[in-house]
Amino acid sequence: MIAADSVLTWSHLAGTHLDIFGSLGLTLGFTAGIMPRRSWMLAGSAACAACFGAHYLTLGALTGTAMCAISVVQSLVSLTCIGAPRRSGWVHPLFAATTLLAAWLTITTWSGAPSACAALGTLLATAARLQAAPQAMRLLFLGASLSWAGHNLLVGSVFGLTCDLLTLLGLGIALWRALPARPVAAPGYLQA
Repeated sequence: MIAADSVLTWSHLAGTHLDIFGSLGLTLGFTAGIMPRRSWMLAGSAACAACFGAHYLTLGALTGTAMCAISVVQSLVSLTCIGAPRRSGWVHPLFAATTLLAAWLTITTWSGAPSACAALGTLLATAARLQAAPQAMRLLFLGASLSWAGHNLLVGSVFGLTCDLLTLLGLGIALWRALPARPVAAPGYLQA
């Protein structure tokens, strides 16, 4: 009976940290950062943002939830339209409109530093989604993940903070793998 009470007490205390959306978002966030193709990175990013939007909603982090909704829209538009012939003309105005919407939502859901971190993360991620090159995307997503780490630390999202740390690791690995190979120096000869 004592073991059952302990498990029940533990699950009650863990409460909001044991949701399926946080778990899925955590997995998808790390996976998106190490994807080799831009399209896979964007699809993973959209799925991750959808999961974390639901997770933040359970935490009452409304700015985070709103920024995740914008991230889903931007990721899907970028996935299907950036670089596509005859469709990319409306992408930049749409991204400008979603950036203005993000600013308005940040103001209307303002909760101090967490809102500022979420807004900065969204701004950097917006710039990342407009990039055609995967490495440029990764660099901007690196800054976005650092900003979101601040948000997640402040709102108490264990899944979000863990995801940010794993995403930073995944982005770092992907950036490092893409560095050009340095030539191996020939061994020097001793001269007398």
